[in-house]
Amino acid sequence: MPVRSVCVFCGASIGANPAYREAAVALGQAIARRGLTLVYGGGAVGLMGTVADAAMAAGGEVIGVIPESLMNAEIGHKGLSRLEVVDGMHARKARMAELSDAFIALPGGLGTLEELFEVWTWGQLGYHAKPLGLLDVNSFYEKLGGFLDHIVAEGFVRPQHRAMLLLAQQPDELLDGMESFVAPVAPKWVDKKPD
Repeated sequence: MPVRSVCVFCGASIGANPAYREAAVALGQAIARRGLTLVYGGGAVGLMGTVADAAMAAGGEVIGVIPESLMNAEIGHKGLSRLEVVDGMHARKARMAELSDAFIALPGGLGTLEELFEVWTWGQLGYHAKPLGLLDVNSFYEKLGGFLDHIVAEGFVRPQHRAMLLLAQQPDELLDGMESFVAPVAPKWVDKKPD
């Protein structure tokens, strides 16, 4: 499936390291340069606002999806191609997934991780065959990668499902990997009950 739109999960904060902001700018520019649509959480602050501003400044199309309850808290972005206001967080995630052909997580907090893991689980269950990846800025996700390898070793995640999560340090490297992504064929993800 060709990638025409990319959902970016990221923090509503800017983070402690200037490298995070720089990566958000580079990712927004790379998405726009490739003629892809950026889909994201609709905020004007933090890395969310940064990636959206960078894509818009580079001539890209940007669609924000924000819950009505967070419109003021996250300062809904007024300068997008389109801003959709939805009923709540579940509706936000479903709508972003519907609009997107691929998913990338920049550094972020609990919300970023929750969004990433939910869409990854949907892929594991076969609800979609879309690529997802981490932009590993300044080794932000290195320890998470180690933990994910640990849960594979402990028998809770299959290696082919672990391999669904791409990882790269540069936006173009990650986007290139997504273009050639092939979802694993593993319909059974749970062990059979012993007889």
